[in-house]
Amino acid sequence: MSPTVLEEMNSTEPLSDEEIVRRILDGETALFELIMRRYNQRLYRVARAILRDDAEAEDVMQDAYVRAYGHLSQFAGRSQFATWLTRIAIHEALARVQRRKKTDQLGANEWNDGEGEMNIAATALNPEEQLSASELGRALESAILSIPEQYRLVLMMRDVEQLSTTETATALDLTEENVKVRLHRARAMVRKNLFAQAGSEAPRAFGFMGERCDCVVARVMAKIADLRA
Repeated sequence: MSPTVLEEMNSTEPLSDEEIVRRILDGETALFELIMRRYNQRLYRVARAILRDDAEAEDVMQDAYVRAYGHLSQFAGRSQFATWLTRIAIHEALARVQRRKKTDQLGANEWNDGEGEMNIAATALNPEEQLSASELGRALESAILSIPEQYRLVLMMRDVEQLSTTETATALDLTEENVKVRLHRARAMVRKNLFAQAGSEAPRAFGFMGERCDCVVARVMAKIADLRA
């Protein structure tokens, strides 16, 4: 981590995303690390919700960051930078799903986007059981990953990543009413009692910190260096 990035991370008055973008475009490339460390958790959770695979989610994060860096000059400020970045990650993840479908027809039934609820009893633990916080977190992750993508993604962004209805609607190109409807259905699928027991554990589910975060940052910064060269 560069001294400049470390200083900014410890600052009591952190730079806005827009200011960071401006300075990156002015030549302070190292500050892109600050963007990644600020949004690694969100992008991982979004990609994981779509792909349901840790390794692929990390690959999508890297591709999204590299694409975002390459198009920073095109960020027009019509939406929040975080929303713009999230949309890139979503598009990368969905593109990967489409490629997967083309090469593996056997997986077609797995990506069910239908309206019907799925039976998650086999993957979610009984909410009445006495579970430790970590066990409950794993049960919650399993229950969320069991539901169809269109609901899973809204649930991940609203209840796990804790974005607002407006932010979620903008990132997914949905109306706010549609987000509310999907969120209601998603919560029903995951079972209200299980989610209620999770409580404060929900924001800690699907964690992406520490060494894994550092590895993604290092790989992306290396690719950016190659692009500059």
